[in-house]
Amino acid sequence: MNRTRCVGAVAVATAAVLVAAGPAGAGTAATTYDTSTSVGVHNAYEKDKYPYFADALDSGAALLELDLWSNGFGSSFRVSHSNPLGNDNNCENAANAAELRTKSRNQSFGGCLADMRAWHDANPGHRPILVKIEMKDGFNAKGGRGPAEFDSLVREKLGDAVYGPGELTAGHANPDEAVRAGGWPTRADLAGKFLFELIPGTVEEDNPFDKLWTDVEYATHLKDLAGQGALARSTAFPAVHGATAGDPRTRYADPALRPYFVVFDGDAATYLNGSIDTAWYDTRHYLLVMTDAHKVAPEIDATRPTEAEAQGRVGQLASSHASFATADWYPLPSVLKAVVPRGA
Repeated sequence: MNRTRCVGAVAVATAAVLVAAGPAGAGTAATTYDTSTSVGVHNAYEKDKYPYFADALDSGAALLELDLWSNGFGSSFRVSHSNPLGNDNNCENAANAAELRTKSRNQSFGGCLADMRAWHDANPGHRPILVKIEMKDGFNAKGGRGPAEFDSLVREKLGDAVYGPGELTAGHANPDEAVRAGGWPTRADLAGKFLFELIPGTVEEDNPFDKLWTDVEYATHLKDLAGQGALARSTAFPAVHGATAGDPRTRYADPALRPYFVVFDGDAATYLNGSIDTAWYDTRHYLLVMTDAHKVAPEIDATRPTEAEAQGRVGQLASSHASFATADWYPLPSVLKAVVPRGA
């Protein structure tokens, strides 16, 4: 059973922080993706955090979150926190690096992906970036905004800059088999790549009429693609959302879906409350995203803790087997660039 480690152990973990200094993170390039802990920014598309999404990409953060809407009367996948019908974000749909920070913002998801490609082309060999997608109201396959359309748009905009389930699973039956065989590449091998994580959204989870959540819908999509020998078309890793004890995949009634979940995402304070064996994720090489890192006792500031406090919290979560510690620490770029050995 996991227990939060003492302050002395946290200090040791903090001292082990390695700051990315090269394209793939100097000193950590040989570390496999599942054996490191890094830092993410919640809702990195918000203009009060970063004037442009290019600024978020420049921040050094290993995880950047976007909120997507697909239903209602709006078109395309919209990027916004609370407006389901329009776009409210720092993306600008740049055609190339010269256009970054020059165009109108408030673009659709395709515009955010275009910015990522323009930035990628200007920063070859950049750190691997996990793009966390909260599907606020879920997919809308009937409206032409389902998993297949999501994959098509991501592949169209990013091409070979995407590392998805097909790449991970090559030579194995499914993602679970791949990662448990040590299938995650090194950080050096993932240099220049974007990975995508999908979680069900707050509106979707609170909608009593929504019986098909993002996690199940996209995992079913992966299973169907695998059956067609077409898993290479996929772009995202569905996450089991919510911190619970045991194997959280048992919630899925169809056991055939469970091997398509190798990413888990939930509240850091719950993961560290002593009821969950977080080493279970680490030993199986699963990625574990711990959110609201600041809320773990003793709480620290949600946005502007001291650098020492934030680094200490990253070390604490790393020692508890997190793959990513996320918060709103955008004012602390040195912390965002931190890469810590997982489980140390």
